[in-house]
Amino acid sequence: MIRVEKIQIPTLPTKKPRRLYIYTPKGYEQSEERYPVLYMFDGHNVFYDSHATYGKSWGMKQYLEKSKLPLILVAVECNVEGDNRMNEYTPFDIWWKGKLMFEARGQLTMDWFVNELKPRIDRDYRTLPDREHTLIAGSSMGGLMAIYAAVACNGTFSRAAALSPSLWAARHHEKELQAAAPLLSPTRIYMDMGTGEAGKHTIVLTSLFQTAKMLTRMGAHVDARVIPDAQHSEAFWEQRIPIFMEYLLK
Repeated sequence: MIRVEKIQIPTLPTKKPRRLYIYTPKGYEQSEERYPVLYMFDGHNVFYDSHATYGKSWGMKQYLEKSKLPLILVAVECNVEGDNRMNEYTPFDIWWKGKLMFEARGQLTMDWFVNELKPRIDRDYRTLPDREHTLIAGSSMGGLMAIYAAVACNGTFSRAAALSPSLWAARHHEKELQAAAPLLSPTRIYMDMGTGEAGKHTIVLTSLFQTAKMLTRMGAHVDARVIPDAQHSEAFWEQRIPIFMEYLLK
């Protein structure tokens, strides 16, 4: 079952309510079992094609129903007003030619996830609230945020999946990320990039493995993959769901 609510995040500037999606597995209402929780960014793109920005979702509903994974999934819609998605999904200020392009509100976003959203979910649903059973995932800028969450909020999230993460936005901030080292055990991070989105820019693929090495040195177990011909879209991220879910839930 998927419950959809309209919510506000008071610490983040927006006049428009955003949707909160909460998936509970089949049999949840009839059981007393407790479940791990996966949090996801860009929640409008997670379950329904009709809600997705470009008309194609990840298809997580179909995957979870078919796999019958005992898992609660909580997905939060991004801020769709102007450039606010970029601001809310970057932990670092992004400058271009001496001009501030995007203001870092990623820490505010994660403060809300950790201090407001997760306690509410743990209160209202039968969760396994410890860090080992708390996961987070996203793609593109949401992928960058998933990595950031696994590092900066390592006491809350032990497992993260970052599909096609926008690592360009974290250039020159490696020292800030490494300030969180050493990471707790276990910390598992899945990362990938498609050759179809990298094009001729081999630096994109290089940055993937450089980041993976950095996270490994910090104490994480990392699975970093290059996906042949994959492009930067939900249709291609959907194909990788079984891969990263199996890795995270090992």
